[in-house]
Amino acid sequence: MSEFRYRTREDREQFERDHLAPCATRAADSRGRRLGEEGDPVRTAFERDRDRIYHSKAFRRLKHKTQVFLNPEGDHFVTRLTHTLQVTQIGRSLAVALGLNEPLTEAICLGHEVGHPPFGHTGEVALSPYVEGEWLHSEQSVRVLDVLEPLNLSWEVLDGIRAHTWKVDPGPATPEGGICRFADRIAYLVHDMFDALRAGILEPSDIPQAAIAMFGEPSGAWVSRMVRAVIEGSLAAGELAMEPGVLDQMHQFRAFMFERVYLRPESEQQAQKAVKLIRDLVDHFLEHPEELPASYRHRESSERLQVIDFVAGMSDRYALRVHDELFRPSGQV
Repeated sequence: MSEFRYRTREDREQFERDHLAPCATRAADSRGRRLGEEGDPVRTAFERDRDRIYHSKAFRRLKHKTQVFLNPEGDHFVTRLTHTLQVTQIGRSLAVALGLNEPLTEAICLGHEVGHPPFGHTGEVALSPYVEGEWLHSEQSVRVLDVLEPLNLSWEVLDGIRAHTWKVDPGPATPEGGICRFADRIAYLVHDMFDALRAGILEPSDIPQAAIAMFGEPSGAWVSRMVRAVIEGSLAAGELAMEPGVLDQMHQFRAFMFERVYLRPESEQQAQKAVKLIRDLVDHFLEHPEELPASYRHRESSERLQVIDFVAGMSDRYALRVHDELFRPSGQV
């Protein structure tokens, strides 16, 4: 008799029907994909989506896209890849605790940053003048996974990626997408604080006392406290929520991080350089669209959109290298 038990996709789907929370999203009830596919013999639709994102080129590029500190020296600063893995871990913990769909949560969290341009949120500022309204990495993430590197993902995964940022309205259609919103904010606030302490921008004594009273001295316990607050808040409210007191303190700490880290004068100076670099690249390729790689030439897209796709897909180091090649010819300093 085998020590193993073969669990088919149908077994997993039945487990979801029997054991997930009433509000959870069941893979068998997905709205489906743009192109119809036969079901995998082992994996649910959302497990399949998760695996596709893991193996995508866009996901691999995240390792060379920085989070807050642009092109930093040192091995321990957060990159878009490590941030994505942190968000995914937090999201999975929340999904399991609340009886929601773990593979769907994981797929959304893994894909939420793949459309991020180089140089953090500065890249969004740099690209916005080239489009109507605001250029959002969340929309680009959907475009990357649906058009540029089409993975034929489930509707629920793309919707969660589209609405993972709090500024997008309407919000995600699934509670699993809502989890990504909380996981993203928890991860970046805590780990950006650690990076700022590591870089000497903040000293431990700078951390507001109200935050320390709520979360303790800076440590991984901050993540645990915030995660617990989402679990308890959701159970109490009957919908996805964070305990009000913790949510208020998280908002206050976020304001502190913007003042002392994200918008400090040195960051602004660095950001201005990054904005100029990105716009230099966009302007150059708008004037010379024939230089675009073949993989970014889509007949259904305008030349402007093709150029934005190419520049937005660059890693920090690749953007710096291309800019040097174009605007700092060999032999010049």
